[in-house]
Amino acid sequence: MTSTPSAPPRTSRPSLPRPRFRLPLLGDLLTINPAKPTQTSLKDAQRLGPIFERMIVNYPMIVVSGPQLIAEVNDDATWTKHVGVLFKKLRPIARDGLFTAYNYEPNWQKAHNVLAPGFTQEAMRSYHGTMLATLRELVDYWDYRIDGWVDVPEDMNKFTLEVMARTGFGYTFDSFQRSGDHPFVEAMMRGLTYINRNANLPPILQKSIGYRQRAQHERDKRYVKDVVDDVVARRKAGVRVEANATAGSDLLERMLSQPDPDSGEPLDEINIRNQILTFLVAGHETSAGVLAFALHFLATRPEIADRARHEIDAKWPATAERPEFAYEDVARLRYLRRVVDETLRLWPIAPGYFREAKEDTVIGDGAYPFKKGEWVFVLTLAAHRDSVWGSDADDFDPDRFLPERLRALDRSYVYKPFGTGMRACIGRQFAYHEVLLALATLLRRYEFEPDPSFRLDQNISEQITLKPTGLRLRIRRRDLGEQSSQSG
Repeated sequence: MTSTPSAPPRTSRPSLPRPRFRLPLLGDLLTINPAKPTQTSLKDAQRLGPIFERMIVNYPMIVVSGPQLIAEVNDDATWTKHVGVLFKKLRPIARDGLFTAYNYEPNWQKAHNVLAPGFTQEAMRSYHGTMLATLRELVDYWDYRIDGWVDVPEDMNKFTLEVMARTGFGYTFDSFQRSGDHPFVEAMMRGLTYINRNANLPPILQKSIGYRQRAQHERDKRYVKDVVDDVVARRKAGVRVEANATAGSDLLERMLSQPDPDSGEPLDEINIRNQILTFLVAGHETSAGVLAFALHFLATRPEIADRARHEIDAKWPATAERPEFAYEDVARLRYLRRVVDETLRLWPIAPGYFREAKEDTVIGDGAYPFKKGEWVFVLTLAAHRDSVWGSDADDFDPDRFLPERLRALDRSYVYKPFGTGMRACIGRQFAYHEVLLALATLLRRYEFEPDPSFRLDQNISEQITLKPTGLRLRIRRRDLGEQSSQSG
């Protein structure tokens, strides 16, 4: 059993680098942007090195970003997942869902056993049709906006939320039919913003400021739980949603009908609610962020977009206005996959993860001792830009992921956009398939014009995950007739 979620024991270790201007009582509180904590830490890591300490009042947080140190804390023999301060703020919403469960909570293993078959190749194949159907709605939505500007993060949120709700739980938010967001979506996004902005504040400040926001947050939590409970109750009563092409084989059906093969016990209804909320939050936020970042890079680097379109056009000429990509087609998009991998390298949607010592141990050739229960934050946002990737590590280059170039790195690099170990993201292959299918469809149909006034590095928000804000692209229809004759 790992330590409970309390302050870890304090180890006497060599003085670590720290941000400038540390103050008595407040610590480093004034040198962090609470709206962009990991981006602040990225700048700190670039200045302070592979390991440093940030003090929030009297609460220390050790940030690790060096590849060698990360390799050591990723060793499951001596380290394990830690539910960090940010994710503890999600506990009142998702409790012991897959993402936020403590290691000692039995429902994590039970839920993982029940849900893992829902992400096999056979299961993934059954979701493909629903992803395509949702993409058609997105395309129809964008076709009405040809030659105009589209809000990329907002529309990618709509798309991925619909995919997750339909493939997972037989539910639709009618995102592309309604004016404005569904109340559930509004409540969920408000909740993520509230959690992120309060995660780095000491408890006394969280309780003494923002009374109205805190009250709204409590109402939002009750509302989203009520919506999910209604979804489960309707499914148990045999009510299905026609928009879900996979009804009967989705994740909710699996949780309601399949017991844990190890214990023989089913998941209880509260835990089923927690898993649904986990997938709705984490499952749509990650894919939406990848799509938004990738579309920005494809729009601002037309030579990369042209290469991706050439790959698509060579395999699927425009013999019909809307070709239906088969499930097997997606795995053949090798260059587009490198575009996605490079996007996740520069801007990992989950910018880091927490690791906890399972026993007294040391890292860094014995330089840094840790007691059992102490934890570190692995800042992948910095590790993915380490100099081991080359002198151009801050540049966007999909060919960085060519097999021969990765082999040349001699596995000394860190690439962990989906976490590490047993608690790594269970939906990784789902996300890759969804993102590649969406990008292939949109690249084949549209040309993208970037907003010349948009600066990506100045417009990235943090709501548990990273996401560009204010990103808009002008979309134009491609000349598919001309493309078809060239391919022929």
